[in-house]
Amino acid sequence: MKESLALEAADMDESTIEVAEPYARSTRLPKTFRALQHRNFQLYFAGQLISVAGTWMQVVAQAWLVYQLSHSELMLGVVGFAAAIPSLLISPWGGVVVDRVNKRNLLVITQATAMVLAFILAALTFAGVVQVWEIIALAAIMGVVNAFDGPARQAFVVEMVGREDLPNAIAVNSMMFNGARVVGPALGGILLATVGTAWCFFINGISFLAVIGCLLLMCLTPRTQILQIGSPWNDLKHGLRYVLLHREIFALLMLALIFSVFGISYNTILPAFIDQVLHAGATGYGAVNAFIGLGAVIGAFIMAHYGERGQRGRWLVWMNLAFPFMLLLFAFNTQFILALGLAVGLGVGFMLVFTCINTLLQTNVDDQMRGRVMGLYTLTFFGFAPFGNLAMGQLAEQWGMNVIIALSAACAFVLAVIVILLVPQLRKMA
Repeated sequence: MKESLALEAADMDESTIEVAEPYARSTRLPKTFRALQHRNFQLYFAGQLISVAGTWMQVVAQAWLVYQLSHSELMLGVVGFAAAIPSLLISPWGGVVVDRVNKRNLLVITQATAMVLAFILAALTFAGVVQVWEIIALAAIMGVVNAFDGPARQAFVVEMVGREDLPNAIAVNSMMFNGARVVGPALGGILLATVGTAWCFFINGISFLAVIGCLLLMCLTPRTQILQIGSPWNDLKHGLRYVLLHREIFALLMLALIFSVFGISYNTILPAFIDQVLHAGATGYGAVNAFIGLGAVIGAFIMAHYGERGQRGRWLVWMNLAFPFMLLLFAFNTQFILALGLAVGLGVGFMLVFTCINTLLQTNVDDQMRGRVMGLYTLTFFGFAPFGNLAMGQLAEQWGMNVIIALSAACAFVLAVIVILLVPQLRKMA
């Protein structure tokens, strides 16, 4: 905070910053990957690739560990609830903080905290004393970290690449995130079957060193900021008013909320679904997650290559309508090979929806509101997810996993149609 205020009070004017070249570029790259011309984004990409692979490895291992300890779909939902509920309470304030402080320093703090939490879970598991309540507690603390880390990561991208390359950077970053989603679950499945869950948690802890190191190696151009001396509560109210006055931004956040609560909540009971319906065990669980990640990489590549053609709004509408049908097929399928193919489709759909919403928000929001809007995005995409997670886990035990996944898909479709009909301008957004 002190460092940020010092920059704001320094004798710099905006014209000086604009004349200088603020985003150092390296050799030219194909259009699909042009954001990687920026050295800072190269460092970010490399560090995140390693760290996110470790995170996905832990996600797979943690869900499997909870299921092995409890044999309960409900407990899977409870862990998901605990991990996401802090976003509901804190993310809007996280966005306010992001607009006030140095984003890189905030990211170093959140990543270091996540590393410590991973090591604690690894130690408990190695010692053989880990219990479900401890996993729930650690998941809740990680949720608090993510409430600040999410908006900071989203808002930090423009500082690395500038507005011109921002849409491509979002798509390339999504490609990296889901490339790691292919590698992480695959490695997680192998480690689960060979050396156990504790090593997954330990390796994830080590992986955070990569992203922390890369953040510290960046050379960032000072950015002129408006001195934030007012009430944080007023800042939050201004952010909410801004969203309500911009109809398309509000609609994008509503689609994010619907997709989070009903579209992707099936992930909560995926370990049980793989075990009881597909009879594929830990290796099969890792494989399904890897194929979802593969589909997401394909979706991110499509956005990076074709995303400049002004079709994002149309793609967003079509994928919000198509994704529920793929999820419905997945719900009633019992063949493992077909499940892998459907997993790819789910990954493509998830990534196109996620990247379109993210890009449309960031390219249509004012810079001074970016942190607060992305905080609200984190709230809608992750903050309301716990209710979907908890309901999915509880109802799956009563009604059956096939039925509840199908019902969730139907709700996602109907609610998305309502938003699209109420705000037809979504289709015209570029």
